[in-house]
Amino acid sequence: MSTTARSHPVVRQLHHDVNDRPHVVVWEVTRACQLACKHCRADAQPLPDPRELTTSQGKELLDDIAASGMPRPMVVLSGGDAFERHDLGELIEYGTAQGLAMSLSPSVTPLLTDAKLGEMREAGVKAFSLSLDGATAATHDAFRGFAGTFDASLEAAKLVTKHGFRFQVNSTITADNVLELPALLETVIGMGANLWYTFFLVPMGRGTDMEPLAPEDMEDVLNWLHDVSDRIAVKVTEAPAYRRLALQRQAARVNNTPMPVTGELHARLTADTLERLGDCTDRRVPRPPIGVDAGRGFAFIDHIGEVFPSGFLTLPCGSVHDKPFSEIYRTSPTMQRLRRTTEFSGKCGICEFSTICGGSRARTHAMTGDAFGSDPSCTWIPVGV
Repeated sequence: MSTTARSHPVVRQLHHDVNDRPHVVVWEVTRACQLACKHCRADAQPLPDPRELTTSQGKELLDDIAASGMPRPMVVLSGGDAFERHDLGELIEYGTAQGLAMSLSPSVTPLLTDAKLGEMREAGVKAFSLSLDGATAATHDAFRGFAGTFDASLEAAKLVTKHGFRFQVNSTITADNVLELPALLETVIGMGANLWYTFFLVPMGRGTDMEPLAPEDMEDVLNWLHDVSDRIAVKVTEAPAYRRLALQRQAARVNNTPMPVTGELHARLTADTLERLGDCTDRRVPRPPIGVDAGRGFAFIDHIGEVFPSGFLTLPCGSVHDKPFSEIYRTSPTMQRLRRTTEFSGKCGICEFSTICGGSRARTHAMTGDAFGSDPSCTWIPVGV
């Protein structure tokens, strides 16, 4: 699983037991948001839910996460729009004081200001993300439900880089915007982002009205993303086959055998990328994907304290009102089952890449109703099938 340069693994593995604690915890601090995004997982609302975790309950949650062991999980505060919480700075400052790496993923609304970003930086936020779901205002604004959010996002990026945050741009990939990916890549690089975080649409929430990529197109896009990962660090969500492709492509390089077969979409994206950005003359070492998935190194806590394997996999595992989050993560039967990838049914359970990939559990659940079945978006045929 390593490249010839041993310091650069092809796929990274966690140094701690994922059965014990997660690598990343996303806490949806509120459902309130001024936007109405077409693909919103949470179906966010204009006003806060009165059942949101209070400040004191939030601090108890952060205490529990911080006490779960070293290395402590990374905590991402999301929404809705996290800036709708009046106590956001207090929660960030408290989590930072407990030794947690606190990240922030808000919406781009009038609440995102220079002064607010300065407050978040002072409170302890190190990493900050913004969303951009199209290379044009027409595409992105249609995603977000309001005109002007594309231009506002570009202006917000200037503030984020001004305050020195580690900066990532989040983009949701669908059948409607896939051809804009090279232009979107160009824009993301121009925004000064350190990381491009790509989400492959899971048809859930408001996103059930949108069209995900066909399996063959997803394979092409994953290959293209790996191609361009020497231009900007790339992270992929809800497409763990990216890790399988990273290993297959490295094996092809080492053994001097053909690369994985790609189709017309990959060729089109590649040609557009070269036309826009030229050949990559300042190549970086691609960011190796990490073996973290829903319930397996990753967990999600919603605004009222319900715990899920991820925000896209809506299988309830317990409430922090009843048990500490750390106990739910360790002992929930659903969480435990998600970690036993070789027990999945269909080809995912017998695949030679099951422990590295395992398929998108969220997409499998959304499309088939069975979170532990075979991922219908994967084209790979396991050895022996």
